[in-house]
Amino acid sequence: MYPIVRELAADGVPVTVTCRVLKIARQPYYRWLKEPVTDADVDVDVEEAYRADALFDAHRDDPEFDYRFLLDEAAEAGQPMAARTAWRICSSNGWWSAFGKPKRGKNGKRPGPPVHDDLCAVVDDNGRVRHEFTANAANELWLTDITEHRTGEGKLYLCAIKDAYSNRIVGYSISDRMKSRLAVAALASAVARRQAEGAQVAGCVVHSDRGSQFRSRKFVHALNRHELVGSMGRVGAAGDNAAMESFFALLQKNVLDRRTWATREQLRIAIVTWTERTYHRRRRQDTLGRLTPVEYETIMTTLATQAA
Repeated sequence: MYPIVRELAADGVPVTVTCRVLKIARQPYYRWLKEPVTDADVDVDVEEAYRADALFDAHRDDPEFDYRFLLDEAAEAGQPMAARTAWRICSSNGWWSAFGKPKRGKNGKRPGPPVHDDLCAVVDDNGRVRHEFTANAANELWLTDITEHRTGEGKLYLCAIKDAYSNRIVGYSISDRMKSRLAVAALASAVARRQAEGAQVAGCVVHSDRGSQFRSRKFVHALNRHELVGSMGRVGAAGDNAAMESFFALLQKNVLDRRTWATREQLRIAIVTWTERTYHRRRRQDTLGRLTPVEYETIMTTLATQAA
């Protein structure tokens, strides 16, 4: 900005006016005017720009992270720096954690614009919006969400993906951090499982709420890479994703709240064991004709093959 101020001043525009318009202080400008910029200063500015770019990318992907977590992400991107430097850059640019310094809109809600249309919403005869989570075949509609639970070592996060056709959990990811990569890993798990079964997933709708993990560039790119179609409801609205919430309610009752968990590994093993052994293969569901998710998919696939 300072060269612009100098050029305008040479054309007769007062420095005070230019600084007011550009929202910069005059004293630093005058100090810059007296001391020419050296090559070393340019190198520092370029390095600072690369660091800021890495921090900004991390903040955009995971807006709930504070500067400490952004520091780790920037280091992984090849821009290591001191914690104080990360704090200074984030502070000067207003890159605060969405939890620590919430930004409120006019309606009092934290902004979280959807990156996809809500493809599961339908309007009834009374003009009310409701959601239909039904599918006529496997891999037409997947539902996804994230839940968390405390252990003696801290929180453990689970991102699960459910096929609305059979209620089967086709993919999941478990981690000690609720980052965008948690959702990306769950999606990759679902795609890999279905492809291993010989199924095509291109065109499948993946419905979620507007959580930052599902709005992140990484998750959107993963959807595009696998030719999946994104769909989004409201932020944290259980009614907008009731079918997914029903699985989490069962998990809460049958695993999470059954005892206290000393370690994350103990809880992770319990979640995987209950999902794969009990929920998929032993728990019969009324909506599936008193079949388990695995039984339902097996029978319906066989019938479809015979019909063809």
